[in-house]
Amino acid sequence: MSSFKVSCLCVFCIAVCCCLPFSARADIYKFVDEEGVIHLTNTPTESGPHYELILKEKRIIINIDPQNVTKYDPIIQKAAEKYQVDPALIKAVIKAESNFNHQAVSRVGARGLMQLMPATASSLQVVDSFHPEHNIEGGVRYLRYLLNLFNGNLPLALAAYNAGEGAVARYNYSIPPYRETQNYVQRVLYLFGKYRTEVH
Repeated sequence: MSSFKVSCLCVFCIAVCCCLPFSARADIYKFVDEEGVIHLTNTPTESGPHYELILKEKRIIINIDPQNVTKYDPIIQKAAEKYQVDPALIKAVIKAESNFNHQAVSRVGARGLMQLMPATASSLQVVDSFHPEHNIEGGVRYLRYLLNLFNGNLPLALAAYNAGEGAVARYNYSIPPYRETQNYVQRVLYLFGKYRTEVH
C-alpha cells in the first residue's frame, strides 16, 4: 500500500471516529509497525506497542436533571434487596454507564441505564432494555452473577461487566490492560464510595 493510500485511510478513520457519539471515548492513537503499516485504535494497551496520541476527543458534557440521580432509587432498592447487591454500587454502575439516561445507547449497541448488550439482555430475559425497572433488574442480576463468579472480587466483577468475563479470564483473572476498562473500574469504585457515604 502506498503512503498516499495509508494517509487517505488514516484521514477516513479519523473522520469516522470524529463522528462517534461522546460515549465512544474516541481518543485516537497511532502505531507504525516495522513494515510501515499504520495501526489506529482508541484503546491502546499498556503491554502492547507504543501508540502515539494523534486525536484528542472533544468531550461533550450533557447536563442531567438532578432529580434523575434519585429518580430510580425505589427500583434500585428493590433490585438491591432481591439480589443482595449494595444499592450504592448499583447507583455507581448506572452513573458510570449511562449517567442516569434510560434511553442511552452506546456505539456498540448497549442500551439503557445499565447498558445491557442485546445478547446479555436476551439471556437475562429483559425484553425492553429502555424500560428502567426491567433494565435495572437485569443489570443487577448480571452484576450478582459476576460477583459470584469472581468470589466477591468487586474490581474483577466490574472489569467483567465492562470488558466481558472472557477478557478477565484471558488475562489470568486480573483486570485486563485496557485503558477504558481500568478507568471504568476506578470510576465505579470511586462513585461507589461516594454514594455509600451519601446513603449511610
